[in-house]
Amino acid sequence: MSGEFSQVVNTLLEQLIHLRMLVEATLDFPEEDIDFLQKADAQGQLTRLQTTLVSVMQRATQGAILREGIKVVIAGQPNAGKSSLLNALAGAELAIVTPIAGTTRDKVSQLIQIEGVPLHVVDTAGLREALDEVEKIGVERAWAEIETADAVLFLHDLTRHDAAGNTPDAINYIADDARIARVLGQKLAKKTPIIDVWNKSDMARPNVLGGLGGGVLISAKTGAGLEALRQQLLQVVGWQAAPEGVFMARERHVHALHKVEAQLAKAAGQLHAARPALDLLAEDLRQAQLHLSEITGEFTSDDLLGEIFSRFCIGK
Repeated sequence: MSGEFSQVVNTLLEQLIHLRMLVEATLDFPEEDIDFLQKADAQGQLTRLQTTLVSVMQRATQGAILREGIKVVIAGQPNAGKSSLLNALAGAELAIVTPIAGTTRDKVSQLIQIEGVPLHVVDTAGLREALDEVEKIGVERAWAEIETADAVLFLHDLTRHDAAGNTPDAINYIADDARIARVLGQKLAKKTPIIDVWNKSDMARPNVLGGLGGGVLISAKTGAGLEALRQQLLQVVGWQAAPEGVFMARERHVHALHKVEAQLAKAAGQLHAARPALDLLAEDLRQAQLHLSEITGEFTSDDLLGEIFSRFCIGK
């Protein structure tokens, strides 16, 4: 964890501890007749804490992307041009490209960069009913890669769609594309973005290009549309360089911050209620602190009690 990120997170923790201290003191020592929450502007403190957290999360998310990279899996039927697309994105002949369906039997990976963002691009075996045991293993590995991806490029062969209704091969191809799309939706359950990529635009008729339901048109052969695809990739994975710079955080830090955000939202709901349930508010803040402590380290209940006594001199 970088020094700047550590400093900002510790500041968040201090603010959260102070707010939690006020709530706990109100619960534990009602005889003091001190309305800690109103006098200390607890609602305002929580709002400012949430605003700061959003900024920290954005910068940490971008830093995690830069630090750990993004796994992008190219998926689709045999001969859609997956290996050609990998080669085009990498700018090198990494994968074997032939007219023979099923050439790729195992994954081929390459690390590339788009605007400084590292992408681990994985070419996989064509998704179809395997013709032999080796290809079957390749297809199983393809699905395993897809399920661990940060983004999936679902590649379609426009020349097959161009021939729709004219040949049994094209009709079967389109039906298989639809079947794969359904399985992708079931396996990924919207947690992983899927970009429909329509390849071989240099070989398709203009009327076919206009009849697609979204996605990115490319030609892996000529390079047309590749820049639009790169930008779409950055967009769907959430890359947006923060003007203040990024925090070189880890993915687990980002997950912890998201859990903190959820707990603070619940706490805000309690504070905005006509009659706040202070015990539930205290628990929401405690859970938020636990998640923040996944980054900073442990802060115990004894530590909190010490804060209450030192700040308010209760019992003296």
